Amino acid sequence: MAEYDLIATAAFGLESEVRHELETLGYPARIASPGRVLFHGDEQAIIETNLWLRCAERILIRVAVGPANDFGLLFDLVRGAPWSDWIPADGQFPVRGRSYKSLLTSVPACQRIVKKAVVEQLRAGHGVEELPETSGDYAIEVAIANDEASLYLDTTGVGLHKRGYRPLVSEAPLRETIAAGMVRFSRWRPDRPFWDPFCGSGTIAIEAAMIGRDIAPGLRRTFACEAWPRIGGEGWRAAREAAERRVKPALEERLSATDISEDALKIARRSATAAGVADDIHFQIRDFADLSSKRDYGCLVTNPPYGERIGEAEEVRRLYRSMPTVLRRLKTWSHYLLAANPEFENLVGQGASKRRKLFNGRIECALYEFHGPRKPKDGGRPRRDERRGTGDEGKVAVSSDVATESDTPAEPSSLRPQASPPRPPQAFGGLRPEAERQATEFAARLGKRARHLRKWPTKRGITCYRLYDRDIPELPFAVDRYEDAVVVAEYERPHERTPAEHADWLDLMMKTIAKTLEVPRAEVFLRKRERQRGEAQYERVADEGAFRVVNEGGLRFRVNLSDYLDTGLFLDHRQTRGMVREAAAGKRVLNLFAYTGSFTIYAAAGGAVKTTTVDLSQTYLDWTAENLRLNGFEPGMTHYLARADSRAYVDSLPREPQFDLVVVDPPTFSNSKRLDDDWDVQRDGAPLLNAIRKRLTDGGLVYFSTNFRRFKLDESALTGYAVREISKQTVPEDFRNERIHRCWRLTAV
Repeated sequence: MAEYDLIATAAFGLESEVRHELETLGYPARIASPGRVLFHGDEQAIIETNLWLRCAERILIRVAVGPANDFGLLFDLVRGAPWSDWIPADGQFPVRGRSYKSLLTSVPACQRIVKKAVVEQLRAGHGVEELPETSGDYAIEVAIANDEASLYLDTTGVGLHKRGYRPLVSEAPLRETIAAGMVRFSRWRPDRPFWDPFCGSGTIAIEAAMIGRDIAPGLRRTFACEAWPRIGGEGWRAAREAAERRVKPALEERLSATDISEDALKIARRSATAAGVADDIHFQIRDFADLSSKRDYGCLVTNPPYGERIGEAEEVRRLYRSMPTVLRRLKTWSHYLLAANPEFENLVGQGASKRRKLFNGRIECALYEFHGPRKPKDGGRPRRDERRGTGDEGKVAVSSDVATESDTPAEPSSLRPQASPPRPPQAFGGLRPEAERQATEFAARLGKRARHLRKWPTKRGITCYRLYDRDIPELPFAVDRYEDAVVVAEYERPHERTPAEHADWLDLMMKTIAKTLEVPRAEVFLRKRERQRGEAQYERVADEGAFRVVNEGGLRFRVNLSDYLDTGLFLDHRQTRGMVREAAAGKRVLNLFAYTGSFTIYAAAGGAVKTTTVDLSQTYLDWTAENLRLNGFEPGMTHYLARADSRAYVDSLPREPQFDLVVVDPPTFSNSKRLDDDWDVQRDGAPLLNAIRKRLTDGGLVYFSTNFRRFKLDESALTGYAVREISKQTVPEDFRNERIHRCWRLTAV
């Protein structure tokens, strides 16, 4: 048989894998240009490559190539090609074309010239005048680049990505060729676990199962050249029979493919059945956040949402940020994620081991590879250098899979290697060498504080107190004991850990706390404190519902240890609450910015004749009501709860003495939608205190507190008060930070 110049076309980024596939089939190949891989072969080669190439798009025969800087040269080139050797007199031969950096810029004009020249050659070659174009599919492609034309005959017809198993498409389909390329780049083998947690219509898992069982991707479809007299017939039948014999039995380990959409999974199951791999894949509804596996050394290969067609961009960014803390659970796995966002690595918080530029349709993407440790050859534990890291794991390799005759453009800065400190060999997570030392130091300091405070709380009737407050700079935590539970606040501090490594580090520190203080790990609650504005300190951060009732000063308080940045009881105001109780007997008490009403409870217990509790949040007013009932008081006219902005509430009151004792503990800043104006404690504190004075009896007291460290109380702006700062007296001795808050006692004169 004669040999031909053949071209396997491919999506940008898949050329190297197509070349590898061709060479595996026995056809030496080279990347001729982006998207085109050149090889040589006969009719059998055309059959085999159409049937077996997983990552290519089409197989083209290069019929002619030559200069074409004007229409005359193009016509002569086409007219001289042997079209009649391939196309019969009644064959259909549509012409498609493209032009790049050439004088012949009009593609439609070039197509007409090619069509006309082919007609003349076919008439002469077949000795006919009529060309009815009633049979077969002999698509012609003319590609002009730099004034050189290449003429091709398409042997494939419908693109090779159309395997025939997916009659339906989901909301955001991934091309089968891209999916197969992702699996092949992962170097997954059938003896390794496999998971696609965003499987959609199941394409990646189906392609992996077909690779694992050696099912030819073109086995269940037909090709344009099957109907050609020159190629069709016995060769195809023999090739398909040989492919059928190569199919391996069902995989011993089923692949996992999960998604949150039942509709998408229905399509995936139908497609897997059509592909003959339904028994090889376990499809299941599961949220990505619930991803976990006990298997080792698996491959996670997935195409998560981009934000262009599924969901909103901010939702996708939140998803990307959540990935490290989820994927760290798969400690020995490698991960291959396709993303269109160039900031993907910044969002997940670490650079990829390798990245490859790919196009999914018209969407420019990158396949980000995060390599885990290699599986030991003896099946035992990872090598020492893989467990601890050798210092090279942070280096990033960027693939250069496309070789062209011209220089390739430089990659954007977001895709360039970024220097990073040495990190553990896990793809996501792992502990750095200093972690164990830090845990040991933390345990020693925490244990010493616990022993020091062992008798102190009991003597004072205190069951909730601070144990540790950023004593060691490397360990920026505040650790509070709430009777049989522990609440840990992590403060922002620069470090070199990736988000996943930091999550593992936090796990170690929480286990250290639980062990040192002898409490169950489930009773250690962590929250992160960042610099925030507005009412962020009151927003819900979880939904675990870890409610407890704790004791303080002979009173009972309902706290939530899990769902908010604050528990409902500010431990640093324990002393101030005691002062309010001592001063409350026979008094009318106003509690502004009341939060959960702890000052109200103390005032009621101290003998206040009436309390008025004001807060903008109904949630916290309901919480106050529960705290009142826990201590034998009933909300009502005696203990009145008002949902209102504290400033507006005071302004609405008659300008006459109505209160004897007022507590003001406002946020630093608030921009709630329910407020007409933003609240700023520095700007609005003094005007509010002056408004309170007009409703305060002579000799009445105001306790004013803020945790804004740069706050300056402008005493000259206050009228009718004798002012005394009592911050030192109000900070409890278990708080190392004496500036946890500032507090003043103002006496009406």
